Amino acid sequence: MFKVIARVSISAMFLGMGLSATAAQLSGDARAAIPHEVQQLVVIDYRAMQNSNSAMELRDRLMPPDLKQFDDALRKSGLNDNHDVDQLAFALFRVSGAPDDLETIGIAQGQFDVPGIMANFRRQKVVPKVIRSNRTYPLGKTGFVLSFVDPSTMVFGNPEAVKAALDVRDGLTAGMLTNGVIMDAMHSVDSQSLWSVLDKKGTEVMMKQLLGEAGSVADYESVRKRLQSSWYGMDFQHGVKFDLTISTGDTFAAATVSSLLSAAIIYKKMSGNDTEKAALSNTDISSNSGQLTIHFAASDSDFNNLLNSQLFQSVVH
Repeated sequence: MFKVIARVSISAMFLGMGLSATAAQLSGDARAAIPHEVQQLVVIDYRAMQNSNSAMELRDRLMPPDLKQFDDALRKSGLNDNHDVDQLAFALFRVSGAPDDLETIGIAQGQFDVPGIMANFRRQKVVPKVIRSNRTYPLGKTGFVLSFVDPSTMVFGNPEAVKAALDVRDGLTAGMLTNGVIMDAMHSVDSQSLWSVLDKKGTEVMMKQLLGEAGSVADYESVRKRLQSSWYGMDFQHGVKFDLTISTGDTFAAATVSSLLSAAIIYKKMSGNDTEKAALSNTDISSNSGQLTIHFAASDSDFNNLLNSQLFQSVVH
């Protein structure tokens, strides 16, 4: 299950776990700014995260220096992250015409004092770049820019990613709303504290990492083409709960994936310490009607102990 967490660009998704939130569902404005070729989408409910020691510990351990620099620059822009941001989403998407190239766009939702933020930019002599009726503002030396698509929705990332989001929002390119696979997967999981959906390509990459040394190339190739999509949710209200579903489209493929993942867990148990073995023992795998499900649960104290383990560190770094 830890490979799954790593796959969601974990350093990015824990950028703002100390913020407050009101919902885990994406608004229509946010959905309308996400490109069509989404490989993975991650959405975070900050109120649940703020009340969890486990979630805060994850944030402190996994935020890399470049995102800390971005976080600092965002605060200096005049954004009060303790009150303004309700929700944060990250979308990893493929660039049109270059299927192997990936970009990441961040979307923040909340109640923003846009006039105050703009006044602060002017005081700092920040010069925006104009894209049609949109303005993008550089954030210090981070390489990131931000743009408000409306008073309650801000997109941010590198300039190319933000332009792609603005193109979608302005109706120039196709968006996620026309991606049936992603939209269908969202309906199963978008009420969780932290949730993510992956398309076929994202699921293939995740599965390869999940299997690790326990899955042979032949085993993986036998099911790779049958993978369709996947989605998972994490809840931090009472300990840590994690539920992943992988859609394969047929019973045989789901059963095969279940067997491979069970073998991966046995492999890890053989080399893990007591904390790691306990965590793996709390992981249940089953399959039914073409879908594979993985469930993991742990108390806050057990999960915090796991954060210090070699298994966790080897996966997330």
